[in-house]
Amino acid sequence: MIIYASAGAGHDGASRELAGRLRERGLLAECVDLADIFPWGLGRLLRGTYHGMLSRLPWIYGLLFAIGGNFSRAAPITRALLRPVWPRVLRMLPPDTRAVVSTYPVVSQIVGPLRREGRLAVPVITYLTDFAVNPIWVSPGIDVHCAAHRTTRAEARALGAGEVRVAGRLVSAGFRPGSPEEKRRTRERLGLPVDARLALLVAGSWGVGAVARTAAEIARTGVAVPVVVCGRNGALFRRLRRRHTGHVFGWVDDMPDLLRAADVLVENAGGLTALEAMACGLPVVTYRPIPGHGRANAATMAEAGVATWVRRPADLGPTLVRLIDGTPGQRQRAAGLALFGADPAAVVADIALGGATMVVPEASDGPVPAAGPGPAAVAPVAAAPARLAPVPPRRTLTRWVGLRAGMARLRAGADQPRPDATRPANRPDRQG
Repeated sequence: MIIYASAGAGHDGASRELAGRLRERGLLAECVDLADIFPWGLGRLLRGTYHGMLSRLPWIYGLLFAIGGNFSRAAPITRALLRPVWPRVLRMLPPDTRAVVSTYPVVSQIVGPLRREGRLAVPVITYLTDFAVNPIWVSPGIDVHCAAHRTTRAEARALGAGEVRVAGRLVSAGFRPGSPEEKRRTRERLGLPVDARLALLVAGSWGVGAVARTAAEIARTGVAVPVVVCGRNGALFRRLRRRHTGHVFGWVDDMPDLLRAADVLVENAGGLTALEAMACGLPVVTYRPIPGHGRANAATMAEAGVATWVRRPADLGPTLVRLIDGTPGQRQRAAGLALFGADPAAVVADIALGGATMVVPEASDGPVPAAGPGPAAVAPVAAAPARLAPVPPRRTLTRWVGLRAGMARLRAGADQPRPDATRPANRPDRQG
């Protein structure tokens, strides 16, 4: 069972691709949207609120993201608030569930405590879709975290995560490097300049961020022609069409071809399209990242060497030249393609089939080979049938009183100084 959240296309796409690869390995795999688990349409309301903040008030989202990353009680409070959802999650899991995968941080804050308290007796895996790790991603009770890169692994471990494997990335098989002839044919078919440098500008499926401003700045460099994908943002599409800034597309179904037609990708969130560009052998530039996870991913991706974060408009043109024609672009292409030398589905399948968590040496940073588990993968054990703890009947008043009491204990415990007179560290408590 893969539980995701329909907050943009990144989490959805990773979940669908993981489910498909697990089915190819002979497993039954289902994807469930967290919005369908929350009662009273609350999930859809939260999704709409998140979309509205990113589109109209991104500074508020950036502030909330910063609070989640720096306020020591953010993760424990999140877990406490999500506790009433536990029975709904347990009722959603079929009796033959062998493993649960989270591809969204809030989901991890639900299934991790269920696992820790013995209510969920099957392994729980968090697939870290982001390069950067916010504390909300890390929850007590998670058996294994699957990370994109050793820099991501280091961030997760610093936040208190247990087993973290560098397990590669997931994109559809259609995203692959293309030949010069494929690039020429695609440009002709799409009406794009055949001989010009093309900078493909994306801003996720919602088309959020300073997209119009970025397109104009790319055009002003004179280095590349902007090709803008607006996603489902119809207003952005119409505005750019009126301004005649480069070549403008709305929702694109043939993204693999469009990526192979471009020379460089310019993006602002470090999401799924950035990974798809890396799989196509395209250098990636992060420019004017959106607040919150956009800036966090920009820093971590730059540290990993798979993207370049351009912080000043004056640096945009020279950076595009270096990445399209120079050695830095070749190095970045190689680093991006290396992310796909392993298959995270191998990790999940081994855990589901073996019924055991991963045994990984503390210093292991290497990816899990896609061909098999290898010496550092799951230790096979006798498969045991999945066991889900019985779900108690609903007792709304009792649950509410217990939640209030738990919050009071959490608040009192977090405020208690340690024997050395210091306050608790800003990291999730692995002991609960």
